[in-house]
Amino acid sequence: MLDAAYDFAVIGAGVFGSWTAWHLHRAAKSVLLVDAWGPGHGRSSSGGETRVIRMGYGSDDIYTRMAVRSLAAWRDLMERTGQPLFRRTGVLWMARADDPYSTSTRVTLDKSGVQTEILEPADLAGRYPQMRVADPRTYAIFEPHSGALMARRAVAAVVEEAAREGMAYALEAVAPVSASGPRASVRTASGQEIRAGVFVFACGPWLPKLFPGLLGGRIFPTRQEVYFFAPPPGDRRFAPSHLPIWIDFTDPRGPYGFPDLENRGVKLAFDRHGPAFDPDTGDRRLSSDGLADARRFLAERFPALAGAPLVESRVCQYENTSSGDFLIDRHPEPENVWLVGGGSGHGFKHGPAVGEWTAARILHGATVEPRFSLAAKGLTQERAVY
Repeated sequence: MLDAAYDFAVIGAGVFGSWTAWHLHRAAKSVLLVDAWGPGHGRSSSGGETRVIRMGYGSDDIYTRMAVRSLAAWRDLMERTGQPLFRRTGVLWMARADDPYSTSTRVTLDKSGVQTEILEPADLAGRYPQMRVADPRTYAIFEPHSGALMARRAVAAVVEEAAREGMAYALEAVAPVSASGPRASVRTASGQEIRAGVFVFACGPWLPKLFPGLLGGRIFPTRQEVYFFAPPPGDRRFAPSHLPIWIDFTDPRGPYGFPDLENRGVKLAFDRHGPAFDPDTGDRRLSSDGLADARRFLAERFPALAGAPLVESRVCQYENTSSGDFLIDRHPEPENVWLVGGGSGHGFKHGPAVGEWTAARILHGATVEPRFSLAAKGLTQERAVY
């Protein structure tokens, strides 16, 4: 397979890489997709059981439009494959009237034609009695058509479909890239050349390792903990029919969670940057402080889960850019290299749109979005996209 030459080689079979390869293959190009461990593997940012797909992004309508387009693509993939890749749980935003982000979210969703429902504090308490909201100013924006993507399974489904249709796929590690000169040469870790006209690197937290001089200070892999707690036996209040995915933008800890999907437990995490993390060597055991924070939050928000047993956990990583905006741009030196990344924390849902966006720029010379350009990526973390 590596003996052949291809129009495109996509390095990284996470959600960005797999959908980019899928779109390039659908454009009748010869495509090789390469990953060291496989789609949605245990150390990847696209691994794990679930990811949120929601439309609200404050005033960042570019991401709302991408999410709307991506949800349609995920649903189409689910219909074609017959796999349960999306669960329409609804997504509940905890908001406050005095919060500009909440206000701009409502405006953007309305302008984009996204169906929403506003739940005032009394409505919120009546509909979700298992959820305690202490601040009487808190209301909720409910997106009834949003929900959960079954992450690991969904990425594998993209790769499997493209492979069935003739896309080449190889399990190989790739060596750091020598990026001087007009065209880059790409080799596997064992030294074998990968022959392609254009290379697309969508390697998540490994991008700074493959391009240390260029991206080492512009993409920030950080350690993130995720917890799954068992609800009381027979208690259906935490099932997806009774509890949606929820995100709390009124809490500086950035908590969000999932109902008990597929009986794996109630998922809880905090959307805040952890310490710097190496995806190859980082310790993936839970910290005692992190677990204690999670239990304190459960006691506040979901009293029935205050003593719930921890049934699963995961330590993964974000790999955000300085602003939280994606990176989709050509390498500034070799003309045959494109860089796609910076998606962690909010990017998984956008995989189909990112793949389509990337393919359009490579195939047709479409303009690079300034927010996604390499030039817009700073050297300090000042996240503005949530």
